[in-house]
Amino acid sequence: MKKLLSIVVLAITFFVVAVQPPALAADLAHGKAIFQGNCNACHLGGRNTIMAPKTLKTDALTKYLKGFKEDSVAAVTYQVTNGKGAMPAFKGRLKPNDIEDVVAYVLDQADKW
Repeated sequence: MKKLLSIVVLAITFFVVAVQPPALAADLAHGKAIFQGNCNACHLGGRNTIMAPKTLKTDALTKYLKGFKEDSVAAVTYQVTNGKGAMPAFKGRLKPNDIEDVVAYVLDQADKW
């Protein structure tokens, strides 16, 4: 009886773990809130009020961000973290998970803007 109970418990545990959807690496709603609070002044609607051609649309990100084609997450994360030109660095202003979420939001929106 003990052996049967152990098998049932193991099967249930396996089923619960195997069937759960994967956790999202980033929170898009939180990323949107971070974006609205920190990025909208210059990037409202994915535009760029300082350097008009350097929008947040996929084609512009591909053209202007080093390494975007190879690793879009790393390229946008680097830009947000370190800034460049007129864009300020957000390292120290935003927590790493805030940067991760805003990067996910930007990449999610890049084809929609």
